[in-house]
Amino acid sequence: MEELVIHGTYFTSKNINEVESHEDHIICIDRSGTITRTLSPTNDEYSQILNDARQAERLIELKANQYLLPGFIDLHVHAPQWPQAGLALDLPLADWLNHYTFPLEAKFADSHYARHVYQEFVHQLLSHGTTTAMMFGTIHNDANVELARQSIMQGLRAFVGQVVMDNPEQTPDYYQNQSPASALHATEQFIKEIFELAKRNSSTVVPVITPRFVPSCTDEALTGLGQLAKQYDLPIQSHLSESDWEHGYAIKRFGIHDTAVMDHFHLLTEKSVMAHGTQLTADDLTILRQRGTTIAHCPISNIYFGNGVLPVRKMLADGNCVGLGSDISGGYSPSLYHNIRQAVKSSQMLMDGVDSSLPPMVRGVKGSRITMANAFYLATVGGAKALQLKVGKIIPGFQADFQIVNAHQTLMKLTSADIFQRLMYQTEQQDIQSVYVAGKKVYGRE
Repeated sequence: MEELVIHGTYFTSKNINEVESHEDHIICIDRSGTITRTLSPTNDEYSQILNDARQAERLIELKANQYLLPGFIDLHVHAPQWPQAGLALDLPLADWLNHYTFPLEAKFADSHYARHVYQEFVHQLLSHGTTTAMMFGTIHNDANVELARQSIMQGLRAFVGQVVMDNPEQTPDYYQNQSPASALHATEQFIKEIFELAKRNSSTVVPVITPRFVPSCTDEALTGLGQLAKQYDLPIQSHLSESDWEHGYAIKRFGIHDTAVMDHFHLLTEKSVMAHGTQLTADDLTILRQRGTTIAHCPISNIYFGNGVLPVRKMLADGNCVGLGSDISGGYSPSLYHNIRQAVKSSQMLMDGVDSSLPPMVRGVKGSRITMANAFYLATVGGAKALQLKVGKIIPGFQADFQIVNAHQTLMKLTSADIFQRLMYQTEQQDIQSVYVAGKKVYGRE
């Protein structure tokens, strides 16, 4: 007998361009939290499985206005920046980092403060429908372990990175690794602690190699981090060409783009996730495609700091790997629904252009608009592929990471395609009824 059965209508990506809807289906989940099968009302076993689950009190019955979606996967989160979400986004990136972000992150030397922030933040992610997150921590080992611990306790699939920032020319003296050697030693200690924590708790928490970005790190640190990533076969996260400033810094320091810098230090692999990329060139994208590296598209944050719009449609068409990130707190909301919407809006701006003094034919970039189905794919399948997880789809063999969403009332009769669009455009935190990770409820509204 199944451990859990869910009955209702669900949406899942069929491919980059299409979303499937399955009405009045049942989803069967085993003890390991894996989807074993999905059945339509025409299946011979449908009624029997439904009745057995109901009698055994193992049935979740969706209401008429409720829909099941895969849990979202946030590929780029700065967890310690949660207290400043929505602050000072009108500043240039370098000023925002130096006057707001670095002073805040320095506070995480206090592990009690870290526990307070991370307990709340992990809850916020889950309550917005995010079931997996790839997160930057700080340079502080104890605080980062606390982030991993809170993720385990609350049921979030977590990829946690100990940040390395040892370049004294680009980091404040009150918040930096004191040497490349100390940064690498601390990173390796963190890796071992997270492995042990995951082993003790049978959890999916994973340590991540995390050079903050090229400006923050010395050559020695970047070299060592590439070696640690290979030694322990770990994911890597950082930023690439996030802004004119960052893009220009790499050129000034190395004479090449930061994509080539990261590649030189063996930090671009099929397990790497690089955020933003608004200044990437065709040659940069070719390198990323060859390495199998994923770009975390952070559309809200890019509006403030990116100095450009990521050409998502072209990247997908060319075969680049792309997922979605909230970039708390460069992005003001942990909601990937908000970022899904902004991804579509930004692509429309790229296609139309923004300088009305130019003729329409030369103002924008033709063929740049993405659809809501494309953006949904980024938030689910794109993220899952980046992290090499069997999540992000509601199909047999995948983990049962779900969100149950309450649709807004309407006086119109809607098709399933209409309902999907409305869910993507209108769902807010208060509309998310419950969230499941590996078939276990990790968040629910009263």
